[in-house]
Amino acid sequence: MSPALTTATTVQLAAASDASEHRPLIITLFGLFVVATLFITVWAGRQTKSASDFYAGGRQFTGFQNGLAISGDYMSAASFLGIAGAIALFGYDGFLYSIGFLVAWLVALLLVAEPLRNSGRYTMGDVLAYRMRQRPVRTAAGTSTIVVSIFYLLAQMAGAGVLVSLLLGITSDAGKILIVALVGVLMIVYVTIGGMKGTTWVQMVKAVLLIAGTLLITFLILLKFNFNLSDLLGTAASNSGKGSAFLEPGLKYGLTATSKLDFLSLGIALVLGTAGLPHILIRFYTVPTAKAARKSVNWAIGIIGAFYLMTIVLGFGAAALLKPGDIIASNKAGNTAAPLAALEIGGGADSAGGAILLAVISAVAFATILAVVAGLTLASSSSFAHDIYANVIRRGKATEKEEVRAARWATVAIGVVSIALGAMARDLNVAGLVALAFAVAASANLPTILYSLFWKKFTTQGALWSIYGGLTASVGLVLFSPVVSGKPTSMFPGADFAWFPLENPGLISIPLGFLLGWAGSVLSKDEPDKGKYAELEVKSLTGIGAH
Repeated sequence: MSPALTTATTVQLAAASDASEHRPLIITLFGLFVVATLFITVWAGRQTKSASDFYAGGRQFTGFQNGLAISGDYMSAASFLGIAGAIALFGYDGFLYSIGFLVAWLVALLLVAEPLRNSGRYTMGDVLAYRMRQRPVRTAAGTSTIVVSIFYLLAQMAGAGVLVSLLLGITSDAGKILIVALVGVLMIVYVTIGGMKGTTWVQMVKAVLLIAGTLLITFLILLKFNFNLSDLLGTAASNSGKGSAFLEPGLKYGLTATSKLDFLSLGIALVLGTAGLPHILIRFYTVPTAKAARKSVNWAIGIIGAFYLMTIVLGFGAAALLKPGDIIASNKAGNTAAPLAALEIGGGADSAGGAILLAVISAVAFATILAVVAGLTLASSSSFAHDIYANVIRRGKATEKEEVRAARWATVAIGVVSIALGAMARDLNVAGLVALAFAVAASANLPTILYSLFWKKFTTQGALWSIYGGLTASVGLVLFSPVVSGKPTSMFPGADFAWFPLENPGLISIPLGFLLGWAGSVLSKDEPDKGKYAELEVKSLTGIGAH
């Protein structure tokens, strides 16, 4: 089949009568993964008997297991679908997402992983509240965790809607919304039944599947071009219609002064955001020691690094095999580039090989989405139950059983909200959506974490100003940015209230978060508890007294 065949036609061929004989295979693969992961969840659920089991998996995972689970948590729909789409449409500038996501791990490794594991118990709020007033700081930490998680969940839900719609030939908005709802229901089941143990095992299985699937497609694309990267890149540049500009900086982030600032904003958000992501932070509590936490990050960097190298081949391979208009016809933001490249490299929509490869890769991507949404939901529901319900509402008097019950109800509520918002975000690029979550995390969470761990004059007022100020600035700027309105690819393309020109608020909101944390502390009438800081410093650096 010619690469010039429009994606709209490709989707019809893959979904309608010409590929109907392959539909059972597609449904079977999806069904197998769902059944297998539900089995894991039920098995883990039977072993979840305490709050420690639900929140931290009993701290029983090894460094390698946790590294694999972190990889599964981190390599999301943004990585597999969004980055491949961004590279396929914008070439070099799309690859910048891969660089940012990978470099960000150095910040997490060097500044956060070990001290956080030593200082906390279940959530980010444990660390922040150690030397601050409990109730206001835990309320702020819980609020921030839930907001960041929901932003990240938007991306996964959008990816799920696009992916399953492509596979099953669903073109109606109602059908896509139903898919988003089904993913949300599965997510709720995973977390409420399995807790951290079930979620971790699902993430480990998903990481293995994703690496294997990506390796397969990478191998087949390189094989088609005789393992000649120059030939692959040259064909991609020619096929893109942009020529050599496709392989050079500036196609997306260099045409205007605003786009250059947007690139700078994106880069800052990606590099600093990982160390403030709640679903990544709670993974450090699932290992028995700080050494295991550090080792898990080392494993994660290796696994994630290998994966992001392969996204180069995925993205440029899609550009070489498909026309840009074909990709956009299937999804405006390019989220279907990787599955469509798999279909094409397997022989096309009218071939058994193409249908099988599409089904396998899409099932892997679906596994990716389910595992990540489970981790995000667990992080936000844990923070609500442990920080807000147990320590703020019940003032530390809640039993473990009541706390876990609150976490399960919070999971349901967060799932419903995510389904509603994910349905509206189904046409946005998932990598861009995740970058927004990174910006919010780096604006609200990271300054407070670093100040708490390393600045003895940090106060409760500084923590509140930093969290609420960074949160308000980042979310507010996003609401009035082109992501939400003013462009054909916006969440509300028919409206235009975008007065903030950048698509990512990180350039403004991240420095503001740090500045507010400093100003709040300097202007505070409260004296910082230097004794508590000394205790935290010893605990975070040595692990003495850690849970």
